[in-house]
Amino acid sequence: MGPANVLTGVELSPYAVEGRTPEAAVFPGSVDEVRAVIELAAAASVPVVAWGGGTAAAVGTPVSRGGLVLGLARLNRLVEHEPGDLTATVEAGMTMAALEAALRARGQWLSLDPPEPERATVGGVVAANASGSRRHLYGAARDLVIGLTAVTGEGAVVRGGGKVVKNVAGYDLPKLFVGSFGTLGVIVDVTVKLRPLPDCERLVAVRFERLKDAGVAARAVMGSDLIPTALDLADAEAARALGLAPGGPALLVGFDGVVEQVDWQCAELGRVVGLGGGGRVEILQPPMWGRLPLAARLAFDPPAAVMRLSVLPAQVSEVMEQGAEAARARGFASAWSAHAGVGVVTATIHGAGRIEPADVAVVLSEWRGVARGAGGHATIEWAPLAVKAEIPVWDDPGPAARIMQRIKAHLDPGNVLNPGRFVAGI
Repeated sequence: MGPANVLTGVELSPYAVEGRTPEAAVFPGSVDEVRAVIELAAAASVPVVAWGGGTAAAVGTPVSRGGLVLGLARLNRLVEHEPGDLTATVEAGMTMAALEAALRARGQWLSLDPPEPERATVGGVVAANASGSRRHLYGAARDLVIGLTAVTGEGAVVRGGGKVVKNVAGYDLPKLFVGSFGTLGVIVDVTVKLRPLPDCERLVAVRFERLKDAGVAARAVMGSDLIPTALDLADAEAARALGLAPGGPALLVGFDGVVEQVDWQCAELGRVVGLGGGGRVEILQPPMWGRLPLAARLAFDPPAAVMRLSVLPAQVSEVMEQGAEAARARGFASAWSAHAGVGVVTATIHGAGRIEPADVAVVLSEWRGVARGAGGHATIEWAPLAVKAEIPVWDDPGPAARIMQRIKAHLDPGNVLNPGRFVAGI
C-alpha cells in the first residue's frame, strides 16, 4: 500500500481509543487490499478494527489489545448513482456530508441524519445502524440498505443484495452486517435507496411545563392525521443545550413535503398539542436538525456517562421521568432526549466534584432496570473504562447469544475482527 498509507508511532494518536493505542494503522485503496490486510492479520492473530470517521469508536467493550486499525478513508467514491432508480452505490469511506452534497446536486438525498455527518462515514453509519431524528418516518440504516460488500475475518469477499429496490432473491445478507460494529466483516461498499428532495422542510418546537404533558402530546401526534418526519422529546436540560429559550421540556416535530402541506401540518400540530397544555409552535432554524441527536449529550461537558435505552414509544416520557428521579436520588444531574416515535432514549449523567465510577455504575444499572421494566433494554454508549469495568456495556441478549456466537465463529473463525467488542462477547 506504500509507506504513506501505513502509520506507526506518534502518528497513531488520533486512533487511540480509551487509552489503547493500535500497533499500526493501514489505509487500503481497494477491496483486494482490504482482503489482503485481513488475511495477513488473521494469519498472525492480530485484531483488526475497521475505522471510518471514528464517531462510534468508543462504543462497546474495549478490545483487549491495540492490534491493527484498518482505515477506509481512501475508499471514498460515489461509485454509481441511478437517479431514475433512486439508488446509489457508495464506498464505505465516503462521509455522509460528502454523499449528501453529491446527491442533492441531482435533486435526491439519503434519508439518514446521523450525528456528525462531516466525520461519520457511510460504512461506519451502516456498521453502527446509526440514524437521527428523521428515523421516525424514514427508518434507520438497516431500512435503507439494499446491498453491500464486506470482507469477512477469513478474507472472503461477500456480496449481498443488489442495485434495485425490488431484489428479493435469497437471504437478506446485508442486514446481517448492519449494526454488527465491524465484528462480522469490514464493509467496503453499500447500495442504498434514495428519495427526492422535498420542496419544503420545517422543524418546530412546542414547550410544556411538565415532561409528562409533553409525552401525552407526542402520543396524541402519533394518533392524529399528522405525518411528521421527526418526533423528539427533550427535557429542560436537553432543551437548554439545544439553544432553546429557558423553560420546560420541549416536543420537537419535523415535517416535509410541498409548502402548503407543511403549513397545514404545523397549524394542525398547534391545535393537537394545544389541547394538552402545549405552548405556541416555534419554527427552528435548519442547523437545529444536526443538533437534535446530540441534545442530551450537549447538556454536560463532559458527561460522566451516556446510555441509550430502547423502550416502547408509549413508555418514553415515563422512562425519562423515572430515570431522572433515580439519578437525583443518588446526587447526580441528568439530561434526557428521545426519538419518541420509535422509543429510542438517550440519557447522560453528570456530577459535581470527584465522581466514583461505582456510583455512576449504580445509576446506570438502575436505568437499565427502568428500561427492562418498560419492556426494553439499555446500552452504555459512552463511559470511562473505570465505569465499564463496573457494569456490562451491553444488555443481556438472552438465548440469541448462542446464535450470534455461532455466526461470528463462521464468518470470523480466527476472532480477529473487533474481538469481544459486541453483544455476547463476539
